[in-house]
Amino acid sequence: MRIILYTGKGGVGKTSVAAATALRCAELGYKTIVLSTDAAHSLGDSFDVTLSNEPKLMAPNLWAQEADMSATIETYWSTIHEWMSALLAWRGMERILADEMAILPGMEELASLLYITHYHDGGDHDVIIADMAPTGETLRLLSFPEVLHWWMERLFPIERTAANILRPLVKPFTNIPFPDDSVFEAAKNLFGELDRMRLLLSDPSVSSVRLVVNPEKMVIREAQRTYTYLNLYGYHTDLVVCNRVIPEAVDDEYFSAWKEAQGKNFHVIEESFSPIPILPVPLFREEVMGATLLRQMAERIFGEKDPSRVFYQGCARQIQKEDGHYTMTLPLPFVTKKDISLVRNGDELIIHVGSQKRNVFLPRTLSRLPTTDAKFEDGKLKIRFAAGG
Repeated sequence: MRIILYTGKGGVGKTSVAAATALRCAELGYKTIVLSTDAAHSLGDSFDVTLSNEPKLMAPNLWAQEADMSATIETYWSTIHEWMSALLAWRGMERILADEMAILPGMEELASLLYITHYHDGGDHDVIIADMAPTGETLRLLSFPEVLHWWMERLFPIERTAANILRPLVKPFTNIPFPDDSVFEAAKNLFGELDRMRLLLSDPSVSSVRLVVNPEKMVIREAQRTYTYLNLYGYHTDLVVCNRVIPEAVDDEYFSAWKEAQGKNFHVIEESFSPIPILPVPLFREEVMGATLLRQMAERIFGEKDPSRVFYQGCARQIQKEDGHYTMTLPLPFVTKKDISLVRNGDELIIHVGSQKRNVFLPRTLSRLPTTDAKFEDGKLKIRFAAGG
């Protein structure tokens, strides 16, 4: 079983890359399902067909699905949603508006991610590919189980006990919809599902995230931050796909400056994500839609490589908290201490190793903290941050 998550800044072409990967996996004989967890579905557009909440057979060994938000809410969120809706209606909100407001931001997309666990447990597929929401939303979704874990361990037992004590005392005096055991049990079950999903997606032997970028500064900076956050949350990145690279054969004067800028930006991508493999994809003459063009895209990305393989094993960047201090560890094999220099510029670390440079963008938690020291030992650079946060 292999699970691959594709994400990237909106508009970089991650849906096309995900669809092309799925098509190639199916043609290699793997039973493959590709699903969109993005509220703004475009997976069906990539295949040039209409998709629904039910998996649709697209080709031999290939199924595709666009998760229907109302169905996922009904499956994973209905009991909690009904109570929240009743509470908002009790406060005077119109019922139809209360129903809409009772859906917490991101819960629709998060519930869609649970399809991954469902298909994994079903065992009917060899490869599961998810076309994720744009990077910002993806990170919020992937971090949610960690936040919920803290709430379930520390606050949930207190809230459940308090509700059980107060419910019989308050009920005779007010008609406020107090959460009953079914609501708390639904929250507990939802947490269990999300926690299993987190464990599954953070298992590097099964799952990996792939970043889709364009050789453009704004896209690269967001991808750099995303990569750092993925490491922080314990999700493994095994591949970067650089899409829409202007081919060398294009020699029109209009594109010369653009090609030069792309060349410089591609070098930045190599600096930022090494040693993770980077696979370039040329800019196509037309919009990539339909099986023929998707097949061509897969050929340009992977060549003879198996798209389902793990392209990079190991964590290229680790962030841990020890004794109140955060430490970022970066493996730098085959160099000595005198080869390394380190500069901090706001939320960016610039690491020089000989003639090579690497840019590391810090997550918000670390960007607020000053660096205290850096050590190089056993082939690893360890950067320590002041206590706080």
